[in-house]
Amino acid sequence: MNAITNTIPASERLSRIKPSASGSARERVLQLMREGHTILDLSIGEPDLDTPDHVKAAAIDAIARGDTKYTGAAGTQTLREAVVEKYRRENGVSIDATQVFIGSGAKQVLHNAFAATLNPGDEVIVPAPYWVSYPDMVALNEGVPVIVRASAARDYKLTADELDRAITPRTRWVVLNSPNNPTGASYSERELRELGEVILSHERVWLLSDDIYEHFHYGDGKALTPLEVVPALADRSLSVNGVSKTYAMTGWRIGYGVGPNGLIRQLSTLQSQTVSCVSSISQAAAAAALTGPQNFVAHCVATFRERLDAAMRILSTVDLLDCVRPSGAFYIFPGCARVIGKTTPAGTRIGSDMDFAAYLLDHAKVAVLDGAAYGVSPSIRLSFATALETVEEGCRRIKSACEALR
Repeated sequence: MNAITNTIPASERLSRIKPSASGSARERVLQLMREGHTILDLSIGEPDLDTPDHVKAAAIDAIARGDTKYTGAAGTQTLREAVVEKYRRENGVSIDATQVFIGSGAKQVLHNAFAATLNPGDEVIVPAPYWVSYPDMVALNEGVPVIVRASAARDYKLTADELDRAITPRTRWVVLNSPNNPTGASYSERELRELGEVILSHERVWLLSDDIYEHFHYGDGKALTPLEVVPALADRSLSVNGVSKTYAMTGWRIGYGVGPNGLIRQLSTLQSQTVSCVSSISQAAAAAALTGPQNFVAHCVATFRERLDAAMRILSTVDLLDCVRPSGAFYIFPGCARVIGKTTPAGTRIGSDMDFAAYLLDHAKVAVLDGAAYGVSPSIRLSFATALETVEEGCRRIKSACEALR
C-alpha cells in the first residue's frame, strides 16, 4: 500500500510574514525556564502590575447581570462613549461614538485598518525603528512597507523633509508611533505639526497614529497625539489606542480606533465577518477603566519612572553601549556597535546584535531583543516593565557581560 502524504495547505500571503520577534523571544525564555534556568526577562512589553480592582469588579458585575452576549461589531455603546469621554477629558478632542471602533487589542485595530483599506501595491511609510508587527501587517494585506530609517542623532524621529521625500503616488498611509516602541522617543508639538502639514499636502495620504504608550511620558507636560495637534487631519487619520498598557490589561484584549465614520464602518464590516465582536465582559471592564478613578495610571507611570532611573544609572556606565534616556514608553534602545567584533569568554565572535542578544541570554541569563527585529542594527531593546529588582540586576548583568568581552 502506498504511503499517504498529507501536505498542509498554505496561502501565498502567509509566506510574506514571519513570527513575531517578541513572541518568539518570549517562547525561548519560557522554554529555558521550564528547563530549570533562572532568566531575568527584559524582553517583554507587558506591565507587571495587576489590573485595578474596580476594573476586575466591573467584569464580574457584567457576568452577574448576564452581559455575556454578542455586542455590535464596532463595540458596545457604553465603551464607545467611554472612549469619547476619554478624548474630551484628556486630549481636548470632540468626537462622537460613531467614530469609535473597538477591537481585540490595538494590534487587531491596526491590522483591520490595513485589511480594510489597502489594495495590492499600496505603500505604507513606516519609520524605523518600528514596532515589529507594522511591516508584516502591511505585507500580509498586500501592501508595500516603505521603511524610512530615522537618524539616531534625532532620537530616531522622522522629520518632515524625510517624510515628504518618501511619499509617492502609491502612498496610502503614514504610521507614527509616539511614544515609540522600541526607542521611547516622543514627538514634540512642533514635530507633529510639521509632519501633519506634509500629510495634509498630499490628498491621498492618511495618518495612522499608534498612541498605545500615550500615558507613559517621563518628561514635562504630556505626550501629544496628532489628533489634538493637527485637527485638520481628523478626516484622514485613524488614532489607535487601548487599555492594555495604561491599565495593565494586556490579557483583556481591548483596543480602540478613532476615525471618520466611513472608515469606522469599513472596520466594523470586516469585524462582523471575522470575530463578530470583542468579548462583552472585557468591554465592560475597559469602560470601567476609562471612566473610573485614574489614580492607578499616575501610580503606574511613577513606578516605571523609578525603574527607568535605576536602569539608566547602570547602563550609562557601560562603555560598550550608547544609551539615550527615553522620554516615554517602557523601553531602552541602546546602540551596541562597539560590541560587534568582540569575543565572548567562550571564544565566540559577536558579529551582530542578534549574536549579542544570544550572548546575554546564554552568558548572563538576561533576555533582551535584538535591534534587527525593529529595523535598526546594531542595537538591543530592553524593557523595564518588570520588577525594580529584576531591572537593576538585569542591567548589572548586562554591564558585567560587556566587561567580560575581549
